[in-house]
Amino acid sequence: MSQKSGYTGPLEQVGTCQWRIPKSYRDDMRVDGLIFADDKLIEQIKKDQGPEQVANVATLPGIQRASLAMPDIHWGYGFAIGGVAATDPEEGGVISPGGVGYDINCGVRLLRSNLQWDEVKPRIRTLVDQLFRDVPTGVGQSGNYPFEKPKLAQLMEQGVAYVVKQGWGTPRDVEFTEAHGRLDGADPDRVSDRAYSRGYDQCGTLGSGNHFLEVQVVDRVLDETAAEVMGLREGQITVLIHSGSRGLGYQVCDDYLDVFKGAPKRYGFSLPDAQLACAPVRSSEGQAYLGAMRAAANYAWCNRQLLSHQAREVFARVFEVPWEQLGMDLIYDVAHNIAKFEDHDVGGGCCKQVCVHRKGATRAFPPGHAEIPTAYRGIGQPVIIPGSMGTASWVLAGLPGSMTQSFGTTCHGAGRMMSRTAAVKLAAGRRIDKELDALGIIARARGHKGLAEEQPAAYKDVDQVVEVVEKAGISKKVARLRPVGVIKG
Repeated sequence: MSQKSGYTGPLEQVGTCQWRIPKSYRDDMRVDGLIFADDKLIEQIKKDQGPEQVANVATLPGIQRASLAMPDIHWGYGFAIGGVAATDPEEGGVISPGGVGYDINCGVRLLRSNLQWDEVKPRIRTLVDQLFRDVPTGVGQSGNYPFEKPKLAQLMEQGVAYVVKQGWGTPRDVEFTEAHGRLDGADPDRVSDRAYSRGYDQCGTLGSGNHFLEVQVVDRVLDETAAEVMGLREGQITVLIHSGSRGLGYQVCDDYLDVFKGAPKRYGFSLPDAQLACAPVRSSEGQAYLGAMRAAANYAWCNRQLLSHQAREVFARVFEVPWEQLGMDLIYDVAHNIAKFEDHDVGGGCCKQVCVHRKGATRAFPPGHAEIPTAYRGIGQPVIIPGSMGTASWVLAGLPGSMTQSFGTTCHGAGRMMSRTAAVKLAAGRRIDKELDALGIIARARGHKGLAEEQPAAYKDVDQVVEVVEKAGISKKVARLRPVGVIKG
């Protein structure tokens, strides 16, 4: 499917920031499509085939309630990025690698500190340069933590607790990571030798594309109570880390897309797009992929844990005190590309366990939910929304509306509105690093192309995106963070 042409099908406004693609649009749709957006964003969203992909996902066997998309939706592989779908395994519900994505458990984590901007400002260039020297970034960069196959298998099975046991973190890091940094049922034996070889020396590396490590300042606090619980205050320095499962996760996705090619025919259903390749959750193919996907997700959590450890060490070196004295605790870590089994109301008061695909979307459980840390149950799960390089990021908290409207889910970022090729073309003859420097943001990258691809103009307005999810009642604003230093691949 080409993403170049715009969407011309039906879109009906059915609520505050909600637009429906009725299942009557196409004979093969099993449920409606539902996109969260305001009047301005919906016009941007219609410029590519993202809404058509929402309709395509609505054809999946076993899909429940609706095929959903967040306001940062844009065209992707199979599912739109920003897509959410829940399937019921007891009704032949499927699992789709395209509904998780190539970068399995791409996600973000936020560290706080007791440093204020006034203290850091005189040393910000030194700090960013040291981070760029010490934290491996870019395509093919080897990390500082190679894991031979037996240890890598343990890491993929145990998740964050494994690397914390090696001394690269604290028990608190485990507690404040989504799912405690470990999906049960991970099966390293379902991960190919090729994936093992790609993951051997990439844990603790940032990678390329839209991944980054940012030093940020809390720009403003909008919910004093929630911010206090999270330990956030205006003028404070935070560190935001955005990365995933690197080459290992990519290889797992690639391997199983190949396995799933013939599955629809074998199990007696057809798909409108080959990129939606899927198999019933209860099938041998589905179970094999789930075991491998969970292993890759655990690897990604370990990757972000090791990136945190390295960032803490740099701060300790630059400020000449242990990182613990700098108060560099983990606020939370959330996944963006994952499939998880959760209990949800699927309509009519019927609650059951479903397989929730989040492809460029963030879990946003509300206050009181048993799966979020005890410390946050009074305010809702922290949701971390990275902006584009050079623009603000946000901390949100989950609201009850997420459970009734979006399978406990909200947006994951600003969302692209320009291809990487177009962004590079737009940057011709410019120095994005110099432009960012003029805005007070120190940027370091392996090359000019990476900065050009991720320039702010390539993305939607993140402030507008989070405004939509707040108006829709699925998550609320807690604090806005502005970048002062960033490293990229």
